[in-house]
Amino acid sequence: MPASPPSPLETDQASPMRRRLRAAMTAVFWSGAGLLLVATLMGGGEGPPDDAHGPRAASAASAAPSAPAHREPAAEHLPRSKPKRLLIPDIGVDAPFTDLAIDSKGRLEPPPPHDTNLVGWYAKGVSPGERGTAIIAGHVDTTTSPAVFVRLSELEKGDRFRVLRADGSKATFVVDEKEYFEKDDFPDERVYADTPDAQVRLITCAGEYDRAAKDYTENLVVFAHLV
Repeated sequence: MPASPPSPLETDQASPMRRRLRAAMTAVFWSGAGLLLVATLMGGGEGPPDDAHGPRAASAASAAPSAPAHREPAAEHLPRSKPKRLLIPDIGVDAPFTDLAIDSKGRLEPPPPHDTNLVGWYAKGVSPGERGTAIIAGHVDTTTSPAVFVRLSELEKGDRFRVLRADGSKATFVVDEKEYFEKDDFPDERVYADTPDAQVRLITCAGEYDRAAKDYTENLVVFAHLV
């Protein structure tokens, strides 16, 4: 089990594990080159099916926005426990989790591309409900069909979702905001930095599909906190 997350005053002295996570996540989501998660989240590389995408908002500016007004108070964080299932009724998500790890090249392995109803979490990082920032990633589509996060863009501020955990508890999160980031201008510190409360980032690909690069141009990130 990893060490307890640092307090807010210890952010600049984050554990080596967390520094490795940030570095790996930067490589995974910041670059469009190579076999990175942002590419493999889409599947095979021949492009998505025509009906793969749900509605989406305009791309957000890369600058970090001000804190959301009237944010619902955060709950006390939960002890560490492996997530078992992600439930987002508003967009029809009821999916099991798989563990994601860092590969030999320092990149986060994606969920298996053949399973369209599966989400992954970085198993050596923060578990959903634990204090800190938990990372949950999923495919938006594959070469043959839409996938688990195809409707992620439909979530709005105030929407709720739950994570069923191995200890029998249910961690409930409320959406604070969603943003689109260009892959070549991804704010890794804003998305992955440690937090003093329990937060989650839901991440998938978005934007236009570049058939030459065999990749999407953006990432969609949903920011949420435990309530």
